[in-house]
Amino acid sequence: MRVLFLGLFLTLSLFGANLEWSSDYKAALKEAKQEHKLVYVFITSDSCRWCRKFERTTLRDEDIDKRLHKEFVTIHMSRDQVKIPEQFETTPVPRHYFVDGDGNILYSSLGHRSIETFDSFMDNAHHAYEKNQKKENK
Repeated sequence: MRVLFLGLFLTLSLFGANLEWSSDYKAALKEAKQEHKLVYVFITSDSCRWCRKFERTTLRDEDIDKRLHKEFVTIHMSRDQVKIPEQFETTPVPRHYFVDGDGNILYSSLGHRSIETFDSFMDNAHHAYEKNQKKENK
């Protein structure tokens, strides 16, 4: 019986799609400014199978997870549960936004992405931020 419960627990852990990320956008912007990070905004819907697939695959990758939490403040917002700030599109999903601490969108994408592609998106967000900083300093 213990083996059955352990197996069930492990299955739910592997395939459970709940992200334990904040959905407080304003707090994320404040934290990003304080920690000198960018914000990754992940927008989903409760019934989106591609969102769940992205969560189970790409976001569960150990290297992606480490990099996300080291370099970004992460936000997960389900359009079915929270009010999404107007600057973000909510259909179709999943949607990915990388913003600076002022809420300026630096890079965005739509859909399920592989580990390699998502990793390059994080690079693109940093490059866009650096480019904006250079423009502001001229």
